[in-house]
Amino acid sequence: MNYDELLEEARADQRELVSVEHLGDRAIVRMSDETNLNALSAPLTLQLQGALAELTADPDLRSIVLTGQDPGFSAGGDIELMRSVHGVIDEGSEGTTMAWRWIRNQFGGVVRTIVRTDKAFIAAVNGPAAGVGLAFALACDIILASDRARIVPAFMKIGLLPEVGTSWLLTRRIGYQRTFELFAGGRHLTGEEAAQLGIANAVVPHDELLEEALRWCDRISELPRHALLMTKPLLRQAADMTWDQALAMEEFAEPNCFTTADHREAVRSFLSR
Repeated sequence: MNYDELLEEARADQRELVSVEHLGDRAIVRMSDETNLNALSAPLTLQLQGALAELTADPDLRSIVLTGQDPGFSAGGDIELMRSVHGVIDEGSEGTTMAWRWIRNQFGGVVRTIVRTDKAFIAAVNGPAAGVGLAFALACDIILASDRARIVPAFMKIGLLPEVGTSWLLTRRIGYQRTFELFAGGRHLTGEEAAQLGIANAVVPHDELLEEALRWCDRISELPRHALLMTKPLLRQAADMTWDQALAMEEFAEPNCFTTADHREAVRSFLSR
């Protein structure tokens, strides 16, 4: 099976492996393969990628909650998919390029969608989040972990490396040594440990996880629209800027806010108190 055949077979799968719930200006996207802890099979990944592309193109949406069907968030890359890639590599027809295309276009396509959209993404990690599934959570703007969450840095134990932006995201969150410890040691973290390390923003009781995620959606909805549209890309770029570059970006961006009705109304409201 080559890359194009893999895509064709995955698109032909009739199972509904990703569900989308629209709630006004927000949506809940749920990975839903209960037989496999929401492992990222080819069909599930394509359905997730398609759902996120459609949602991020919706001008009426402001926030998206990404979660998994209980009892897990996502077990990461599907083992059967990995085995099929081994077969292609052994045949020698496409070599490693099939794996490269899938990792770049599908797994990488999901994280690029999350990071590059101006909409807010809230990861509601309800159970194990492993490998690429963990990468999807780390790419989100807010990470909420339930008290049943498990952060599983599974790459090195199965002979793989951190991928899909995980090395960049984690070293900036918790530093080099902590990140090395996580991957080399392979220890699973609870939701509470993830929050203590700064990997998750907060840990909440499992039954309150979606409620808390939707509260974040409420906060996003209360923001002036331009504030989110301008702040997310600014913050996403700041980690790779010098202090002078970040300062200059803010200096150019801020005057635009003075021209908005939302800012002027906020100033009038403050002065009238």
